[in-house]
Amino acid sequence: MTNSVGSSLGITIKSEREVNLMRQSGVVTNNVKKLLREKIKTGMTTSDIDTIAENQIRSEGAIPAFKGLYGFPATVCASINEEIVHGIPGNRVLSDGDILSIDVGAIVEGYYSDSAFTIGIGSVKQKSADLIKATYDSLKVGIKKVKPGARIGDISSTIQQFAENSGYSVVREYVGHGIGRELHEDPQIPNYGSAGEGPLLHAGMTIAIEPMLNIGGWKTMQKEDGWTVVTSDGSLSAHFEDTILVTDCGFEVLTNDEIN
Repeated sequence: MTNSVGSSLGITIKSEREVNLMRQSGVVTNNVKKLLREKIKTGMTTSDIDTIAENQIRSEGAIPAFKGLYGFPATVCASINEEIVHGIPGNRVLSDGDILSIDVGAIVEGYYSDSAFTIGIGSVKQKSADLIKATYDSLKVGIKKVKPGARIGDISSTIQQFAENSGYSVVREYVGHGIGRELHEDPQIPNYGSAGEGPLLHAGMTIAIEPMLNIGGWKTMQKEDGWTVVTSDGSLSAHFEDTILVTDCGFEVLTNDEIN
């Protein structure tokens, strides 16, 4: 989600029925991620990956969340190496040593889930493996700040401090977001900021936290296809995301069981 200053704040609290539908949607998205991690390999095209993802989502009676949204033409965003997010699947072949970020979501009875992960292709350099791990770990520490009464800035500052202390920059133009009946809802959730600032979290809110870390600088640019976002300096980037429910006593990860 693009970071736009001054967004209106129409935060919604989900009913138990809505939460259950989002849980179902999250299961579909997590199943797709598991399948793609098993299937992705050197020599595949990003179009191959997109086909696998769409078939899996539809086989579970769900709808791809991204396909057709804002005119995006595919089920997954597939971003390679210096590409940060919104890469369009096509004929590009995955090569040994690449890193690939996949962003994918599903809709179940009108309710969205959204998740992303970065994976190394074949044998990757240590700097690539370290970037991937740090980005995943930054998501974990951010999620652990989620509880009623916390503020968005508590998540944002924790991610930023972890990333920068690990030697990476944090993308600023693209941020996390609320999620529910729409893929992108309020509030926005930057991966940088100050603790104690921003909207309060309340039980029943559903949010997507998605750090994007770069080996080089944080600035970005968009490619001529009008979608793919890359690092301005050509450095490697990684991306992880999960859909989170704020519970009465903390959080529930709707798209990944590993962080609970």
